[in-house]
This record gives sequence, structure tokens and C-alpha cells, in this order.
Amino acid sequence: MSLIERIRQPITEDLKVFKIFFAQALKTDNPLLADVNEYIVEASGKKLRPILTLLSARLCGNINDSAYYAALAVELLHNASLIHDDVVDDTLERRGRSSINARWTNKVAVLSGDYMLSNSLICGTKTENLNILRSIARIGMELSDGELLQLTNMQKTEISEADYFKVIQKKTALLFATCAEVGAISAGVDSVKQQHLFRFGELLGLCFQIKDDIFDYYKDIEIGKPTGNDLQDGKVTLPLIFALRNSDEASRNNVASIIHSKDFTSSNIDQIMQFARSMGGVEYAENKMNEFKIQAINELNIFEDSVYKTALIQCVEFATSRQY
Repeated sequence: MSLIERIRQPITEDLKVFKIFFAQALKTDNPLLADVNEYIVEASGKKLRPILTLLSARLCGNINDSAYYAALAVELLHNASLIHDDVVDDTLERRGRSSINARWTNKVAVLSGDYMLSNSLICGTKTENLNILRSIARIGMELSDGELLQLTNMQKTEISEADYFKVIQKKTALLFATCAEVGAISAGVDSVKQQHLFRFGELLGLCFQIKDDIFDYYKDIEIGKPTGNDLQDGKVTLPLIFALRNSDEASRNNVASIIHSKDFTSSNIDQIMQFARSMGGVEYAENKMNEFKIQAINELNIFEDSVYKTALIQCVEFATSRQY
């Protein structure tokens, strides 16, 4: 049994119910929108975010309709953000298939993303819990803020580690944090436990994003997925930030000139990958990720041992050890 299957196991029946909620939320009499929604469902990933919400709810008590609607809201919001991100970044492929904007058009993608975002907020209202709705609305705002910050960073001549963490905090970590938080809120636990789960999710999200960024500095064949995408887009992430900070001036200027001129030929991408690895950038990022991993697991110390706590710890293991 794979690690992700072990994570799902304690909430197998809950995920079956969630699947029904998800299908119902995407029902529409608009043929074009129905085609887009079906395409999204077919391409959907491991559903790690709703899994996190449902596991957090189970850890804190029983799952109710409020938990299902909260999990649905975060999953719809996540998908809406991916659709919009692909338009912003002019991405033509996602999870090995054409992106919505490539399969249809940018107009269809933007409007479909808008529909899904609004649907997310409707699901938030169905929780009948203002605190859950507030958390979901907040993360929608933070995701957009994070994307704009990233666009700003791409215009900078130098990006600091603080700049990097501010972006991934908003674009990734806070969504994971919200998933865990709304699960806890739905179960009605006290604010202390809510805060611990929020911080757990936040640290899990940091681990997840750093791992994604590490993948970008290896050859496709080494990890079995496209790499170098962030570099080609001009996004400077943690391994390269560290390498640039700790290299000699000539090497630093050479790499910086490639990035600033957007001269992203295959040989230049390979050169940057090798530079980041040789200067210890990947190792530094892995060490940072492992620090966050330990902190995330420690956030769960307040909770009694259970299959749900074990599964949440395995979520951190999955985020940091995955090879794809």
C-alpha cells in the first residue's frame, strides 16, 4: 500500500461521501461549463487538500455536513486558482494534459475559474459557520495577493529569501493551513487546537512547495516529470536564491544575466540547474524543508494518538519524500 493510500485509509468512507458532494457541486445545465467541469474532474489529483480538512475534522471529533462543505469549498477554490494561474502564466499543460486555456481559450478558462470561485463561496455559506466562510474568503484574497507578489518579484534584480517565503506563504502554505483550520472549526474544538492545526497546515504547505521547487532543479528523467518550468518563467526559488547568495561575483553575474535577459535555452537552463546544485542550493532547501517537517509534526503533540493523527503525520512524510 502506497503512502497516499495509507493516508486515505482512515477516511475512506468520508471520501466517498465527499465525492458525491463534489459531483453535485459541479452539476450544471450549461453544456460548455459541464465539459470543462468534467475535464477538471478527470484530471483532478490526489485531493490532498480536502483529505487534510477531513482528517483534521476527524482528529477533532466527528465529520458533519459542515466539514464536507468546507472541504468542498477549499478544493473548488484551489482548482479555480490553478485555472487562473495557468492563464496568467500562459501554461499550456497541467498534470500531463492540456490546461483549460489551451484546451479551450483564455476567456473560457477565466470565466470557468470565476464560476468555480463563486461556487466555493456558496459552499462556504452552506457550512452555516461564519468563521469557516471568513477563512475561505481570506485565503481567496491571499492567493491573488501571492500571485501578484510573485509577478513583482520577477521584475526585481535580486530576490531575497524573505521575498520567496512571503510568496509561498500566501500562494501555498496558507491554503493548506486553511484546510486544516476549517476542519477543526467544523468539529467545534477550542481556538487553541484550531491554532495548532492551522500552524500544522501552514508548515505542511511550506514543505510541499519547497519540495516542488527542489524538483525544478533536476532533469526530467531523474524524477519522471517536467522540470525547469519555474526557471523558464523567470521564477527564482529557494535553491537558486541560496546559490546566488553564496557564489562568487562572476558566477552570480553570469546566472543573473541569463535570468534578466530571459535567455532560457536548454543549455542555459541546464547550467542554472547545475549551478544551484553545485553551490548547495538544493541541499539547503532540503534542510529547510526538513526543519519545517519537524515543526509541523510537533504541532500535533497537543492531540491524543489516533489513526487520524498518524495519517496527518504521514501527510508531512508524503509532502517531503514524494518523487513526483
